[in-house]
Amino acid sequence: MHIAPHDNLNKPIVDADDARVPLNYFNIVKLTKDQSFEYQVPGYETCIVPATGTVTVEVEGLTYANLGNRGADVWDGEPEGVYIPVGAKVTITCLSDSTETFVAGARYDKVLAPFEVRADGIDLVQYGSDDTKTHRKIKHILGQKQHDKVGRLLVSELFTVGQGGWSGFPSHKHDTDRTDPDGTIIETRHDETYNFRFRPNHGSAVQVLQREEGKPGDAYQLMDGSTMVIDKGYHPCVVMPGYEMYYFTILGGLSQRSLVQFFQPTHAYQVETIPGIKDMVAKFK
Repeated sequence: MHIAPHDNLNKPIVDADDARVPLNYFNIVKLTKDQSFEYQVPGYETCIVPATGTVTVEVEGLTYANLGNRGADVWDGEPEGVYIPVGAKVTITCLSDSTETFVAGARYDKVLAPFEVRADGIDLVQYGSDDTKTHRKIKHILGQKQHDKVGRLLVSELFTVGQGGWSGFPSHKHDTDRTDPDGTIIETRHDETYNFRFRPNHGSAVQVLQREEGKPGDAYQLMDGSTMVIDKGYHPCVVMPGYEMYYFTILGGLSQRSLVQFFQPTHAYQVETIPGIKDMVAKFK
């Protein structure tokens, strides 16, 4: 489920009704100063997040100016975003010398109101430790703070803290809506799409995708700009020592927005060994 880095020419990398992750939408829009880009995605709510550069977003008669404050890369400042209602017509205009702007989406059937998320509205959580090789920082752009204003879309940026280490561990999945015998939700169906970046940018990582317990899965080498679509299975990833890793994360739920992860039974006990991981899990609800 690896999509190699490429120039997508401002066309969706994961389009509406993608056979692998039909609940997700993802585009990368590259513009230079004063260039504009229009889009409209029927059936999907979206969120615009400049990876680098500054843009103005026009939607539904509203203008959100000077969105994005990052220069060289995604480590250079805090993220900002604009929530776009289902099917709305949007215009993105580049104000800086150039921009690389992410457009994340999730399938939804109701039209809500647009709104902006500035740097002071980001929901931050940091967990793990250097000792457990799981130290990580998550910046939720559409997270708990926006829960009552969004349909099914969760959008975050995830950073390894330090160079090297694991992310998405203990191994977990979220490919089925199911409850336990008492009716408590133990897992939700959420399609997931990632876009990876590395510092230095010649860094690399490995994404594991194990679709069945006890059976070997697949491993994909990730490069700067790689996209992963996760349709099914347990999916931890690990970055090489000496490199920092970032990934832009899109989650779209089938029946609810809140994500309930199911930890792989053979590794679930590791939750107790990783500082702060329970708070991280709670932030996706």
